[in-house]
Amino acid sequence: MLGLSVAAYAAGRTVVVYHLPGRFAGWPANHGIWSWGNEIVVGFEAGYFHMRQPGEHEHSIEYRRPAEHLLARSLDGGETWTIENPQGLLAPPGTKVAGVPTEPGGKAAAPCPGGLDFTTPGFAITFRMADIHIGPSRFYDSMDRGKTWDGPYLLPDFGQKGIAARTDYLINGPHDMTVFLTAAKSNGREGRVICVRTTDGAKTWKFLSYLTPEPQGNDHAIMPSSVRLSPSTILTAVRYRNWIDLYRSDDDGNTWKYVSRPAPGTDNPPSLVHLRDRRLVLTYGRRTAPFGIRARLSSDEGRSWSDEIILRNDGGSWDLGYTRSVQRPDGKIVTVYYFNDSPDHERQINATIWDPSAP
Repeated sequence: MLGLSVAAYAAGRTVVVYHLPGRFAGWPANHGIWSWGNEIVVGFEAGYFHMRQPGEHEHSIEYRRPAEHLLARSLDGGETWTIENPQGLLAPPGTKVAGVPTEPGGKAAAPCPGGLDFTTPGFAITFRMADIHIGPSRFYDSMDRGKTWDGPYLLPDFGQKGIAARTDYLINGPHDMTVFLTAAKSNGREGRVICVRTTDGAKTWKFLSYLTPEPQGNDHAIMPSSVRLSPSTILTAVRYRNWIDLYRSDDDGNTWKYVSRPAPGTDNPPSLVHLRDRRLVLTYGRRTAPFGIRARLSSDEGRSWSDEIILRNDGGSWDLGYTRSVQRPDGKIVTVYYFNDSPDHERQINATIWDPSAP
């Protein structure tokens, strides 16, 4: 253990990314985050706020009204943000995310012609799903830092009963990419993490491996977040129903072994970042009181972790988290997430900017 003082991080600065009266903004982890120096882009869902009533779906979002897939862009390292609604990210007709119909107007997904250059300086890719349990899934690509997008393109099912794709990928070369996805379990329910690869710029894809054993009963292993330590070594954090586990591959994604449990007692997806000083930082939401946003650090490739670092401790209810984090050129971390001040208030997108070198 690193023995870090959690109080030392309490001075992290929080800014508003998106907050509108009557709106529910959520789930950045479903969309992705990209950065080019101090330029940061993050995706999220924006629907209409509806205070949850007994017997209704768990999230306080209006399920009878469409939601939008939006982007927030910062040009100053997360200090200020502007909101974009690129037409290229409109979902195909009939798409629902967490049961919410998306805004109409998108094209049907088609096969990708391939040849995408993943090393283009402004490249970004986002993987999306049409249903939280079984898909089908699709992806969009951008060559200009998310200003315009091509797609949607069909993602194969890799012989699984369904694919619920979120954005988690590693670029290996101009046309070579490793992607981590959530597949349906053998009973058709979510889920189990798989590793896949393309070597022809997203025209064809190959199944590489399962990361985890198939969870039993109502448990699931979903929403991976991955970093590369070397040409052959990958670490992937995986969300379970009440904890986050870390897995390691030393043969470039072909086989995996369990490493550690960095975050016991959380029902929220991980965001794993490999810092420039070679430490790891893991951020996630805490959905049990006191509600908030947490982080942990590791200096030994994930075998052991610091005490829980409290980035925020003032959440109004459990409906928060889904962090995505990046490191700025000055070494500070920008952690983006959805949040609420009270159960009967809107859900907003916030960012906390904090220093992983403190104290």
